Amino acid sequence: MTKVLREAIAKVEALPEAEQDRIARELIDYLDKLSALRADLNVGIRQLDAGEGRELDINAFLREMHQKHHKA
Repeated sequence: MTKVLREAIAKVEALPEAEQDRIARELIDYLDKLSALRADLNVGIRQLDAGEGRELDINAFLREMHQKHHKA
């Protein structure tokens, strides 16, 4: 364990139990998302290495994402 992580844990230990639980749940959620992202990246890298990639029109992708996530 790193010095910084030990310091963070010591600070969390000084908090009330409910706050410790909330922080622990947030950390676990973050780590789960990070693990899933790394797994997805590894799949993508293997696909690219196998020649399964295809060209991406970044402008079309950005328009699609904008429309999908910024509905008025």
